[in-house]
Amino acid sequence: MPEKREGKIYNTCFIFGKEGELLAKYSKTHLFDIDIKGKVSFKESDSIAKGEKIVTFDTEFGRFGIGICYDIRFPELSKLMVDEGAEMIFMPGAFNTTTGPAHWDLTLRARAVDNQVYFAVISLARDMNFSYHAYGHSGVSDPWGTIIGQCDENEGVVVCDIDGEKQNQIRQQLPLLQHRRKDLYTLEQRS
Repeated sequence: MPEKREGKIYNTCFIFGKEGELLAKYSKTHLFDIDIKGKVSFKESDSIAKGEKIVTFDTEFGRFGIGICYDIRFPELSKLMVDEGAEMIFMPGAFNTTTGPAHWDLTLRARAVDNQVYFAVISLARDMNFSYHAYGHSGVSDPWGTIIGQCDENEGVVVCDIDGEKQNQIRQQLPLLQHRRKDLYTLEQRS
């Protein structure tokens, strides 16, 4: 959703609780500038300002992370959310019909596996009468990288069971979060 702040326009996702209270808001940090000759050309940075912080938020169901669309291509962002305790990450987005078939499921599954979290991608449905043709295919991956629910390009709702015990079991059997070599490399949020 466009948000005007300090004379700039941001692509912002607002998170509301069940009583309608604002829990968090996140402004997209990575802007989508693409030019694939003969297929798609788009420069988000012409009209949108970059967000400046990583956001996690708490609910009665746990801690969650939020990114927007192109942010999914940057594994560091999801890793920092998990470092802040996110147990699931939501990524609303609108990949197009060129990049979507090639990368939508791939990045969904990769970010889930990289961080051993449930990961949800949320897209608008495809409308061929609209100038931008979204790929659609909202879906959820479990921490093993299995897509446990997904729509096609049409309107739909994904309903999945999120199993915290399964997530813990995966993290115990393949403890990659513990195997990171912090003595060789680090990643930290700067704000």
